[in-house]
Amino acid sequence: MAERKEKKKNAIAVTGAAAFVALAVGFVFSAIIDQRRRSKKKRRFLSVCACVCVCVFFFLERPTVASLTGFRIFLYPFPYLTIAVLFGGAGDVPGLRIRVNLSASEISKLADRVISNSKEVHDSVASVPLHKVAFTLFEVISKRDDVYRSVKALATRDEWMSSESKCYILCLVLVPIVSCVVAPFIGLSSSLHSYFFPNVITDFDWSQVREFERNGVNLASSKREELDRLREKIDELSYEYIQNMDEDCDFLLFSEEQLAGMPSEFIKVKLRHRLARLLGYSNFADFALDLRMPKTSAKVVEFLEDISASLEELAAKELAMLKTLKKMEEGDFPFGMEDLLYYIRKSEDEDVKISYGVAKKYFPIGLVVSGVLKIFQELFGLIFKEIKGTDVWHNDVQLFSALDVTSHELLGYFYLDLYTREGKYDHMCVLPLQTGCIYVNGSRQMPVAVLIAQFPKESDDILSALCFSQMVTLFHEFGHVVHHLCNRSSFARFSGLRMEADFVEICSCMLENWCYENIPLKMMSGHYQDITKPITDDMCRALKRKHHSFSALKMKQEILCCLLDQIVHSSENLDIVELLKHLHPKVMLGIPLLEGTNPASCFPRLVVGYGSTCYGRIWSQVFATDLFVSKFQNDILSQSVGLQFRNKVYAPGGSKHAINILADFLGREPSVRTFIENKMKNSLCS
Repeated sequence: MAERKEKKKNAIAVTGAAAFVALAVGFVFSAIIDQRRRSKKKRRFLSVCACVCVCVFFFLERPTVASLTGFRIFLYPFPYLTIAVLFGGAGDVPGLRIRVNLSASEISKLADRVISNSKEVHDSVASVPLHKVAFTLFEVISKRDDVYRSVKALATRDEWMSSESKCYILCLVLVPIVSCVVAPFIGLSSSLHSYFFPNVITDFDWSQVREFERNGVNLASSKREELDRLREKIDELSYEYIQNMDEDCDFLLFSEEQLAGMPSEFIKVKLRHRLARLLGYSNFADFALDLRMPKTSAKVVEFLEDISASLEELAAKELAMLKTLKKMEEGDFPFGMEDLLYYIRKSEDEDVKISYGVAKKYFPIGLVVSGVLKIFQELFGLIFKEIKGTDVWHNDVQLFSALDVTSHELLGYFYLDLYTREGKYDHMCVLPLQTGCIYVNGSRQMPVAVLIAQFPKESDDILSALCFSQMVTLFHEFGHVVHHLCNRSSFARFSGLRMEADFVEICSCMLENWCYENIPLKMMSGHYQDITKPITDDMCRALKRKHHSFSALKMKQEILCCLLDQIVHSSENLDIVELLKHLHPKVMLGIPLLEGTNPASCFPRLVVGYGSTCYGRIWSQVFATDLFVSKFQNDILSQSVGLQFRNKVYAPGGSKHAINILADFLGREPSVRTFIENKMKNSLCS
């Protein structure tokens, strides 16, 4: 055992190339319990693997350059950025286990080592007889049905009762892995949870088994092969759809009769339903929502229809304003969908006097970043310190530590990689590079995140300033950074941003409200020619008015698309155009679908990445508004409220159900009513 422990403890977790998904590598810890030592009983316990896993894809533009442009590494569960996460120190920065100067060839060699080691660990775990799995936790790949049987055997039993087991759980270092790998933490009985982790979700023991089954490990081999084929076909069709949308501006109109003889999926794609039924779900919507907050499509439809009905009166007032404008300009002609966007813009130009070009001059990048950091420090009781002289993957990248303002306890680190360069990922996002968790010795692994953007770097002929929407997005994304750093879960399985998918965006959506309030706006602004002159009060008011203008009508448009998404993914043999002809006037206050159009064809989220989950944006906005209005609106920079939010909302991570986290902070169940009342209060029609 000692020899094996030594062999594993320095294993590096990095994964292979684009042709395959990374496996896991484990570090073996022996569970020797103090109580057993005192009783002088000599027993040996099975080892447990706890691993870091990342997925590596080579980006061979510059294979000899040891930087982000030399290769691309995809980190769980976000396939975006470009960095290697390894065990081993990074300079003199305590707790930072990031290496940024690996070449593609070095990664390839490490990947081979990882695959070999992880296979050995998985084989060892899978070989445990089912009646002897009580002291084993697993981290496994989704297609290992032999390991799945061991996991299910443990999950169906109630054997996590002994003090040894409780201490053992304290020793775990469970780290998230890529999305195609099943979550590593399983099988704790409710009695153990209530004894040692009273706030940890109590039904998690079955979620591991459910994850296995959602990946098809309980299917016969022929069915599993069909599942793989369906997933490949869905991915292929999704890619073709996006490629066509991006590259082809031409169109041809065909009737269904003219398409006779084409494959059925050319007209109505049914592959997702087939995939869901293979896994035991009645339709794809139920499959997609099973692990999300609403759980069922019926709940989502009820939520969307409730919002739509509650906004009916306000939306009718907004529509009446637009109809008046049209009558003044065109006379007595019916108001159609082709008029909606035109007259919204016309009304906003007349009533909301704001030039985004002028506003941009008040948001130099350096000043905005400084203001964002200051606001988050003040609000959540944090201290950010820049660390210079350590290795980074580009000279523009900055590294910061985050500490508690009172205790000066180190909470974690974050990188800011904000400026554009060739070969860099071209969207703004946050990636967790290292998750927080408790080591066997009781010390804490530091969470590390990186915020990536594509801002222009200032030069003699380029003003390095942000448009207002970029500033809002930066504030939103930095909220994810702070969420990652302030997550205090004991297990990496619940750390970082690993929580119910709908909940991840709620906190950052709430923080967007700070971008429409005078004090925060002034903290983040200053004219590029004289930064002592912040944005004016009139401009602050105008930005807020623009944000809320015709918000009910805009929300109803989004609700229409989300209802369509739910219906399409829970039904079959639909004529989407006929469905829209029925649904459109019902949601959009009697405005008919524009003849000859099909809005679904211009709704990529319906096809790629968000099937049956398009409601998530509205869901997040509703709960975010409740949090902001109920707790923060009257004192926008209240540190006492911010600390409550940090401790009650950020700290639990994924260890509690999202709805319980929200209720704990609010002191009641979250309410849709707050969202509706806030819409009415801020409407231009009020």
